[in-house]
Amino acid sequence: MGEQPIFSARAHVFQIDPATKRNWLPASKHAVTVSFFYDASRSVYRIISVGGTKAIINSTITPNMTFTKTSQKFGQWADSRANTVYGLGFSTEQQLQQFAEQFKEVKEAARLAREKSQERFELANPALNIAAPQLSQELSEDRHSPPLLTVNGPGEEKLFRSKSAEVELTAEKERVKKMLSEGSMCEINLEAELFTLQDSNAKLVAALQEANSSVEQWKKQLAEYQEETDRLRDQVADLEAQLGHPAGGQTGREELNRSLEELEALLSAKDQEIHNLQSKKTDVGELEKEREDAMQRLQDLERRNTELEDRVQSAEKTLASSRDEREQAEVEVRRVIEVLDVKICDLKDLRQSLAKLIDK
Repeated sequence: MGEQPIFSARAHVFQIDPATKRNWLPASKHAVTVSFFYDASRSVYRIISVGGTKAIINSTITPNMTFTKTSQKFGQWADSRANTVYGLGFSTEQQLQQFAEQFKEVKEAARLAREKSQERFELANPALNIAAPQLSQELSEDRHSPPLLTVNGPGEEKLFRSKSAEVELTAEKERVKKMLSEGSMCEINLEAELFTLQDSNAKLVAALQEANSSVEQWKKQLAEYQEETDRLRDQVADLEAQLGHPAGGQTGREELNRSLEELEALLSAKDQEIHNLQSKKTDVGELEKEREDAMQRLQDLERRNTELEDRVQSAEKTLASSRDEREQAEVEVRRVIEVLDVKICDLKDLRQSLAKLIDK
């Protein structure tokens, strides 16, 4: 049966500098997957992380390992077999807490697996327990020290317990303590935060690229607004031509012209802002702020277009009303002319009658 993954998380991986024992060396450029694996055939737990085609973490968990949280988003543990200290920088405090809890659980499981393995070994070799009762008692008192078995020949089996195991364990603890004490915790935390910020910066750059991809769409919208403005200007010019004389609606038309000029100025300013956005790709924060301002100005532009359309409609109504009044005036004038014609005819008849009277 192969190894089975039991827990995974994403983190920036570091290793202690073997030369100085002070600084962290990044083992991955970006956050990678760090997984706990269980090898059922050997009853062994391991932490494995692969960057590309290279294994950057291959650490077998033992009961004497300890995972230490050195900051809100950074933790570390020492691996004496690999002769190094691993460090993990997480993006959130919650991910660090979950990894620490999983490490604790796996560490306890490794301890139980070692004890069961030793019990099976003792049960499978009763002759060894009879031949070495004192050694069996020592094994039952300290189950953390693995037994070493050597066979000298047929029928002769002797069990030797590693007397240097406790010495090596103490030396390992002292070496790890020295390694951690020599390192500047401030520098370690700062380096971890730096790589976390670099990951955040990469996300912001991706957001910037997405914003740049929408610039063309903004340009199309501005072009549509420009066309709409030109159409409204032509419509206003047609209305002025139909009116014939700028008497009553001169003030309204001047306001419309000013609004159109302001609208064109806003469009020009918008084109300049888009050009500035493209030239400031390195400043992500400023670009985000300018994009929000651009969206706000686009909304203002749409509102101004709506107001302009309302003014044009009002001007059309005013022109229609003026046209109706002029037509009514023309009808009244024609009616007066007709009355005058009738009166002139009557005057002519009266003049002729007077002339006849004078002749008589």
